[in-house]
Amino acid sequence: MAQATINLITIPKRMLTRAEAASHCGRPVKRFEVECPIRPIRFPNGDERYDVQDIDEWLDSLKTGHEDFAVEAILERLE
Repeated sequence: MAQATINLITIPKRMLTRAEAASHCGRPVKRFEVECPIRPIRFPNGDERYDVQDIDEWLDSLKTGHEDFAVEAILERLE
């Protein structure tokens, strides 16, 4: 049987839907909505997307035990 090598180049998306953001975090959508303090960005057409860089920053803060990020996000939601 013949063999072939395939080289794939993928460009990761920066802006994720809610389901994609939840999957990126390894969480079900409903848990993601409860746990994640990141607010989605609203595009001019009304679409809401999560910035993967913000999500990664939040996840990194969980690893280091910094709760400041969560507190900031909660205060921002109250404004």
